[in-house]
Amino acid sequence: MHPADRTSETELEIWRGKAYPLGATYDGSGTNFALFSEVAERIELCLFDDDGAGGVRETRIALPEVDGFVWHGFIPGVEPGQRYGYRVHGPYDPGAGHRCNPNKLLLDPYAKAIDGAFTWGQELFSYNFGDPDSRNDEDSAGSMPKSVVINPYFDWGTDRPPKHEYADTVIYEAHVKGLTQTHPDIPEQIRGTYTAVAHPVIIEHLQSLGVNGLELMPIHHFANDSTLVDKGLSNYWGYNTIGFLAPDHKYGSSATPGGQVQEFKAMVRALHDANIEVILDVVYNHTAEGNHLGPTLSMRGIDNAAYYRLVDDDKRYYMDYTGTGNSLNVGHPHSLQLIMDSLRYWVTEMHVDGFRFDLAATLAREFYDVDRLAAFFELVQQDPIVSQVKLIAEPWDVGPGGYQVGNFPPQWTEWNGKYRDTVRDFWRGEPATLDEFAYRLTGSADLYEHTARRPVASINFVTAHDGFTLADLVSYNEKHNEANGEDNKDGESHNRSWNCGVEGPTDDAEIQALRGRQQRNFLTTLLLSQGVPMISHGDELGRTQRGNNNGYCQDNELTWIDWENADADLLEFTRSVSALRAAHPVFRRRRFFSGKPVGRRGEAGLPDIAWFAPDGSEMTGEDWGSGFAKSVAVFLNGLGIPDRDARGQRVTDDSFFLCFNAHYEPIEFSLPPTDFGSEWVPVISTAANPTTEPIAAGAHVSVEARAALVLRSDQE
Repeated sequence: MHPADRTSETELEIWRGKAYPLGATYDGSGTNFALFSEVAERIELCLFDDDGAGGVRETRIALPEVDGFVWHGFIPGVEPGQRYGYRVHGPYDPGAGHRCNPNKLLLDPYAKAIDGAFTWGQELFSYNFGDPDSRNDEDSAGSMPKSVVINPYFDWGTDRPPKHEYADTVIYEAHVKGLTQTHPDIPEQIRGTYTAVAHPVIIEHLQSLGVNGLELMPIHHFANDSTLVDKGLSNYWGYNTIGFLAPDHKYGSSATPGGQVQEFKAMVRALHDANIEVILDVVYNHTAEGNHLGPTLSMRGIDNAAYYRLVDDDKRYYMDYTGTGNSLNVGHPHSLQLIMDSLRYWVTEMHVDGFRFDLAATLAREFYDVDRLAAFFELVQQDPIVSQVKLIAEPWDVGPGGYQVGNFPPQWTEWNGKYRDTVRDFWRGEPATLDEFAYRLTGSADLYEHTARRPVASINFVTAHDGFTLADLVSYNEKHNEANGEDNKDGESHNRSWNCGVEGPTDDAEIQALRGRQQRNFLTTLLLSQGVPMISHGDELGRTQRGNNNGYCQDNELTWIDWENADADLLEFTRSVSALRAAHPVFRRRRFFSGKPVGRRGEAGLPDIAWFAPDGSEMTGEDWGSGFAKSVAVFLNGLGIPDRDARGQRVTDDSFFLCFNAHYEPIEFSLPPTDFGSEWVPVISTAANPTTEPIAAGAHVSVEARAALVLRSDQE
């Protein structure tokens, strides 16, 4: 930069620098700092260094330039590891939506790393406790974590994104710490970290399950809520983001400020080497600053009205579509820019392969209604980088009209909450669920086909982080959240799966057997349904939270996987079902079933799918409408896969006959006539002592109470 562009203040030299990119950008000779604020009158960059006597020295430098509301400056010699923050001078008028207060140190919204923790106290709040309309001027710097300048350089080697097609993807939802904290083969000093996720024993476990998409619960830097800290708890799940570009240092093992960035990249590189994609659960709908009673940590003090949705007729208050106190103002161009810059950064610099958007309906709200063509989705659609990765929506929020399953744009997939509820209801023997169960098993055409989407639009799941684990789902009638300190009033109030003692066994041994069978039923249904299956971490191991269905604040053995006491039989069963899915494209169709005949060389052939009642008759409209039917079988034609492989050759497969019995008594199923296959071989059974002998066409096979049986025919 030309010397004439330099200005000088304090003992440091600062140049005008550049307005873009936003954040702190190290170029090898120094660091450029850029911060957006439309309301600021003056912005001070604050650099923090050890003072040599065990304390911290703060150096304040006014940013010398502002272009398009972006304040910026370049400081030669500032290197990676430098801790910094901002003080924004401007209006403090909550009634008008402005909350600037230079006494509050602020995190950079574009910080790529954050170091330290919040020390909760009055100084982090811009008002005096008990008087929300007052102003508090205590300095917060000593109680705030600091943004960190990072080294952007990393040896990616030959890293390439796996780019698995959705139809071939098996997703595993996991928590960095919960997945790795107790594994005996991981060195103690790295347990609970990004490095631990990349450990060979974790990678081998994922590969053994057929998992090729690891969806990590929030790793963006987040705040531990003061209300939880006061109770001796913590925000374990991490849905309380305060840094959209910063991997949380709590999952890093390095003591060097910013070292977590290198660790995260190394984890991604190792997972890619194992052909596993990395998908991030991201929270762009709100931040950790909460409502009008929340702390001033970052965006609130930088430009409150630009970053947050405020109540139109009283801008002291925040619109809350998330149940967390605030909603990001995605109608403002700089807020949208922050989200898009963050997404692009995680793809281009951190090499992640996709995103799951928490409470995604909130991002669609431009005014008061959910609009699937809102500005955010239009930006994603046309973005050449973000539009090419996996985009998964949690298609609901707590606002009016917030349940939007089936309504997201074509390139998006969705957590299918209706799949979860229907499959649970079917296996608990709930009446009048048979027809909807058929829709869910075959890819939810009723939700997605009308918008020209395909079965892979449905991310199928039975359990997730939010709710009972699979083992608890089949074991508890009621939640047991007493440890959360809310008198067991938090979390879902009832269990939509288990009905122990209602038309079922009462003997302890029989109950235990039924619990195991139901776990196998859910896993079989999940992995053999059309769409994209998602396993919640530890479900394949029998993980329990002892009835707690809201473990968001439990960072302890209650929520961590207990590797020492894993259910080895359930693990092996899950592996076998996943392997069956991987081996047979009939379970991974790219298009919906049509019910029309298919065959070789233009011959009429059998339909691509056919449904049968247990007596062997094909299902009729009256059968589907029966509110009491709890058993059904389905024929999947391996010749009916309208796809071709990478060389353009038509894909064919074995055919399968799946029997589902949700009745509380055993049911005799008649196998289809010889037209469908002369012999059927049982390949998966959720019953305790399954038969493995071939069964002739038209013969009868008994399926145990609340059990599933999968049979294969080569159809040659």
